[in-house]
Amino acid sequence: MAGTLYICGTPIGNLEDMTYRAVRVLAEADIIAAEDTRNSIKLLNHFDIHTPLTSYHEFNKTEKAEELCDRLAEGRDIALITDAGMPAVSDPGEELVAMAAERGFDIRVVPGPTACVSALAVSGLPTGRFAFEAFLPKDKKKRESVLESLRDETRTIIMYEAPHHLIATLKELGKYLGADRRIALCRELTKVHEEALRTTIGEALVHYDEEAPRGEFVLVIEGRSFKELEEESRRKWDEVDIKSHVEMYEKKGMDHKAAMKQAATDRGVPKREIYNALHKK
Repeated sequence: MAGTLYICGTPIGNLEDMTYRAVRVLAEADIIAAEDTRNSIKLLNHFDIHTPLTSYHEFNKTEKAEELCDRLAEGRDIALITDAGMPAVSDPGEELVAMAAERGFDIRVVPGPTACVSALAVSGLPTGRFAFEAFLPKDKKKRESVLESLRDETRTIIMYEAPHHLIATLKELGKYLGADRRIALCRELTKVHEEALRTTIGEALVHYDEEAPRGEFVLVIEGRSFKELEEESRRKWDEVDIKSHVEMYEKKGMDHKAAMKQAATDRGVPKREIYNALHKK
């Protein structure tokens, strides 16, 4: 009988956030696959867990995932942990989970703290819809492409950033999203010096120009409002005369009535206003 892969969340700072179930699963597993065994051994020692550790990280994730899947096939239970938080979320564990799922192994989750959701919860920004971007790409073109795609994003945006890159990233965010966009900069979550700075992108730049950033950051950024997008769209259509606007949709295959209705929607006006403009004598 094949073994089970357990995706085990671990504390992102405060060890009191470790769950009873996580302690039990880690103690009962045959193998613990850890991103950094030197870091994880401290956690295991704290909870008196003596399960054998093996290293699983960004630089060996493909070949090690193959090896771990072979262990699952032999009937071994494996617990996957990362340095902190939930494995496989912006984490090399994604590769192992995908491979184990493809091969049909049983995969169970042992929930634990997650920095992105924890930051969202304390941000004071809308939480019903959000887009998780993790770290922005290092490649310049890919980075610009992602930032451009976020310009009109209406969901709350969550991303990670290291302290030594924070100011440069805030400048880029200001360029693409606007200096007055609301943001919560969360750091040291669950730790002694936990902080959530709720401000705007422009004000955050001033703050961190005066006070050097410290600790790993989660940035929670307000999405663009639907109302603002609608107003911008209407201003754009104001520059097009109504006849050309309707004809544009007719050229795309719409009948005259449907084209008038769509033009009215674009402009935020009653369809009668479009009709009158086209048929005025």
